[in-house]
Amino acid sequence: MDSMIKTLMDLPMFRGTSYERMSELVGEFKFHFLKYQPGNDIVLAGQECTNLVFILSGSVRAVTSNENGRFKVLQTLSAPSIITPDFLFGRLTHYPCTVTAIEPTNILQISKSEYLQILAKDTVFMLNYLNYISTNAQKSVNGFMSLTSGSIEERLGLWVACLTQSDATDVEIQCRLRDLYTMFGVPRSSFILALDNLRAKQVIDYSASEIRILSRPDLINPVIKVHMAPQA
Repeated sequence: MDSMIKTLMDLPMFRGTSYERMSELVGEFKFHFLKYQPGNDIVLAGQECTNLVFILSGSVRAVTSNENGRFKVLQTLSAPSIITPDFLFGRLTHYPCTVTAIEPTNILQISKSEYLQILAKDTVFMLNYLNYISTNAQKSVNGFMSLTSGSIEERLGLWVACLTQSDATDVEIQCRLRDLYTMFGVPRSSFILALDNLRAKQVIDYSASEIRILSRPDLINPVIKVHMAPQA
């Protein structure tokens, strides 16, 4: 029990609480602990999001794609992490991705109704959740605006930031490069030059149908700093 409580305290939505408070929550609310084997789907794209889903141990592969499957973004999430909590409330409450265990993985589920009670009881958890969804909303605005301005490296970085979680690893974009540079509205030669520049810095690798992000922080963080800096 002691190790489990400490694991829960490392989860994004419960950080900043005490061991005693976390123990009280486990006794007071319904925490559902589930185990998945490699290849088992944990959530499916389009499925109603009615629970907060935390990764307690192991890792998962999340795949987000557009309707015709021409664009796919893949990311690995490892414990301690959470699966798309910003879709629990709002107008769109369906998972945007399919999430599959890639090794034996332990999951914690908390229903929306139970989580609302937790938020009402503790301002620390309320602030954790508000900060999380606010950060995601802000990066989405930057990502949208970057599609028509900034360097190609900036556009790619902010696009990846919008479509993946901050703790994601092994990020891949699966699509034809032609479709991607058309979407960005840039010439093929300029797009390939930008990719070659990023590959030379060991930030990405790519082929005609895939871009692999070797270092998500190096692709995203410098760009985020530029776009989030206060205006003079």
